[in-house]
Amino acid sequence: MSTRALIINADDLGYDPAVTRGILQAMRDGIVSSASLLVNTPFSEASAHEAEGLSLGLHLNLARGTPVGSDFPRELLGANGNFVESRAASMPAEVVEAETRAQLERFTALTGRPATHVDVHMHLHLQPTVLEGLSRVAREKKLPVRSIDSIMRHALKAQGIPTNTHFLGDTGSDAYWTLERLEAELVSLPSEGIIELMCHPGYRPETVKSGYGAQREVELATFQNPRARETLSRLGITPVDYRVLTPAS
Repeated sequence: MSTRALIINADDLGYDPAVTRGILQAMRDGIVSSASLLVNTPFSEASAHEAEGLSLGLHLNLARGTPVGSDFPRELLGANGNFVESRAASMPAEVVEAETRAQLERFTALTGRPATHVDVHMHLHLQPTVLEGLSRVAREKKLPVRSIDSIMRHALKAQGIPTNTHFLGDTGSDAYWTLERLEAELVSLPSEGIIELMCHPGYRPETVKSGYGAQREVELATFQNPRARETLSRLGITPVDYRVLTPAS
């Protein structure tokens, strides 16, 4: 393995049919090399089928939708039985552990293969008990987990859990990955380590209300733009997926 590897991962596969279509285009026609699948939405099964043959990890979802596990405590859910993002900090580690196992099992049932890695919707593993519960499963399964800052990275590595060395990406009121920003970041990538570039390409959601809709279309255009591929080629970079962290698997 070379001293530097770049993973371009699209979050939110299965979030909405239009988002899924865009992600698949960004992978098949663009430079996105990996995606993470939500397994607890009405669109998860169709999305998994449509993504056959592509590199997929689990987008662990404790923020919206219903739990996959049958024993998730009712008092930690909203009145409609759905996850509530603000209650993540109240989830005991053992509850997160059980739900992580359930979502990984669901992932394998949908795709016919294990996840390449786990990342977390809305970065809820910034909450200590969420990270602890997820880490218990990841350590057992030797499964890579996305780290988004140095504190999380140190905690994962201390437990022997494979993780990326650097992390790039964000969301907000404006599209994060414009073509100009992407080109600038690619030129200035760290010279070594496993770098994850998180992105959110897609079309505007058709059925799900979201504050990140038009922004997805900007990102989709960015990652399909021939200039993005030309920049990678000029720099001698071929994007990979999280299996670079588990080469023996």
